[in-house]
Amino acid sequence: MKWFQAKCTATALVMALASAIMAGCSPAPPPGPSPSPGAEPIMAREAVATLATGLEAPWAADFLPDGGIIFTERPGRIRLLDAGGALIASPLRTIEEVAHRGEGGLLGLALHPDFDRNQSVYVYHTYQSERGLANRVVRLKFRGGALVDDSVIIDGIPGAGIHDGGHIKFGPDSMLYITTGDASVAILAQERASLAGKILRLKDDGTVPDDNPFPGSPVYSLGHRNPQGLAWDDREQLWATEHGSSATDELNLIIPGGNYGWPTIRGDERAEGLISPVLHSGGDTWAPSGMAFAGGSLYFAGLRGQSLFRVSLSGHEARLSRHLEGELGRLREVVAGPDGFLYVLTNNRDGRGAPAADDDRIIRIDPARL
Repeated sequence: MKWFQAKCTATALVMALASAIMAGCSPAPPPGPSPSPGAEPIMAREAVATLATGLEAPWAADFLPDGGIIFTERPGRIRLLDAGGALIASPLRTIEEVAHRGEGGLLGLALHPDFDRNQSVYVYHTYQSERGLANRVVRLKFRGGALVDDSVIIDGIPGAGIHDGGHIKFGPDSMLYITTGDASVAILAQERASLAGKILRLKDDGTVPDDNPFPGSPVYSLGHRNPQGLAWDDREQLWATEHGSSATDELNLIIPGGNYGWPTIRGDERAEGLISPVLHSGGDTWAPSGMAFAGGSLYFAGLRGQSLFRVSLSGHEARLSRHLEGELGRLREVVAGPDGFLYVLTNNRDGRGAPAADDDRIIRIDPARL
């Protein structure tokens, strides 16, 4: 197994930036994450196991209470790998209006934190509007083995064949967080009135929380090129992966109201009032996508990087290592399972990969054996 490990001092771990930004002065280096214990031992199984094959660009996944995996396929299908490990042939739902173009399609998926009570599933998808491609988040209800009763949570997110964002996740505060790309118009990332190039935060019904950083606005952070994976660590700090331009992919620690600099700065560049990444890829390309937190570490999937990346958080340091390089192809999503394993979706059939006969796949990985 190929891997590398690079120890990087986290010069931009961000919580201390909030007061500096609000005061209009240059951001000071923020405090680092607290030390976290290593992953607990889990049952002995193979390090990497394939659970499902023959999928078409699966994009996002979440766990049902019974252990089944519900996931999206980018052309517009929501599917189920049941708790017994059987891939159900018929989709739970096919969303006909999905515009599967470029990087667009049926993308993010998240179960409501109180799914047992309300049976709500949220999805992010691209569609063709009168003005071009756009994105929306829709709430569905799980009833009788199908997903029904569409309710739009937010609409009019700018879309494009590239930089389409698309990950959604409920945070520890039970709010819904949404990543949006700049839709290939870089300046939109700096326009607070635009939904493009942002991380958004909403209540589960689509209304704006009273404690959002900009009153009446769903914008939680801005200045993003194409943010992707979201994960909270054991201090409930929000992290996000982001696609850079010409390499310089990013891992950012997100603070409310923070401006992450695109298109003004990238990589190690700095400017007053703008936040630089904790880690970036330099001249390499990760093409980072989905992310999860488990056992004191962040794990994110690499598309062009074709690796599972691990970021161990300890004190003021974020230590990066690379695993399974080239072994599974393009990796789109990683989810922490209730059993302590990581679950990864490949994307070798997304138009940019070299698919094997059994692609695409859902893979289970034992993080203790990486």
